[in-house]
Amino acid sequence: MKIAEFAMDTASLAGPLPAKLRAMRAAGFGQLTLSARDLVGHEQGLEAAIAAVRASGLRVAAFGALRDFEGLSGPLHEHKVGMAKSMIQMCAALGCKVLVASASTHRQSSTDGATLSRDLHKLGMLALPHGIQIAYEALSWARTVRHYTKAWELVDRADCPNLGIALASAHVFAGKDDLDDLDLVDPLRIHLVQLSDFMSDEPPTLEENIAAGHNSRVFPGEGVNSEGLSQFVLALDRLGYRGNYSFDVSNDDYQQLPLPAVAERARRSAVWLSEDVLRRLVPLPGAMRLRTPSA
Repeated sequence: MKIAEFAMDTASLAGPLPAKLRAMRAAGFGQLTLSARDLVGHEQGLEAAIAAVRASGLRVAAFGALRDFEGLSGPLHEHKVGMAKSMIQMCAALGCKVLVASASTHRQSSTDGATLSRDLHKLGMLALPHGIQIAYEALSWARTVRHYTKAWELVDRADCPNLGIALASAHVFAGKDDLDDLDLVDPLRIHLVQLSDFMSDEPPTLEENIAAGHNSRVFPGEGVNSEGLSQFVLALDRLGYRGNYSFDVSNDDYQQLPLPAVAERARRSAVWLSEDVLRRLVPLPGAMRLRTPSA
């Protein structure tokens, strides 16, 4: 893989959207993942934000995340359907083919598997006319779907052609998921893989999981789980996954650094994963071969 084949998440970078796009391009990335907040928070408005992304030369690997969609009823369900329609429209306007939907954390969400699968089928059908895939992501702090095996069970049961899962290393590690269970998943139904690491190897509490998910992640190779990340990526490669990898890294410290410095950290992670883990990258002229990204 080449650096341009990895995606960087805008959440890793401080500053306005155009500056983030320039920093990613300058670091050699060809893809990005971004959120609805990036678009609606743009000072020149939604249409200008979409135009900036499309003009950047960066492909949008995934857009999201739609939260707490499944398992609700009555007005709550109708509200989430409206949110889903709006996010699908924004996703389509970006030319993006993958919308991430995170497993519900809502306290009123049903825990019944048939209900959850029914709602996921409905979400998939809403996105289908737009040519958009839904990547359903387990969250280690979700109400019901805390492991990727459960997410896959519900997606498989929902039986919708554009419905698949997103895998996030942060939640795989936090949930102590067994990588051997990846053999249960159809690699063609994995629509996105999100990679990040942590600085501590102590078993996290639920509260720490939530906090780390929002502001304490580091780039692959910078934390304590380099070996685990290597095993995770190699297991996916053996499974036959050939889709997108995105660096899903939120860290308050990175918000205090110049954009080029953070983008360079991400670039070193891409080099490490490509050259030292997957070993499929043709080295770029003058690129330094690294074992793990350094600070």
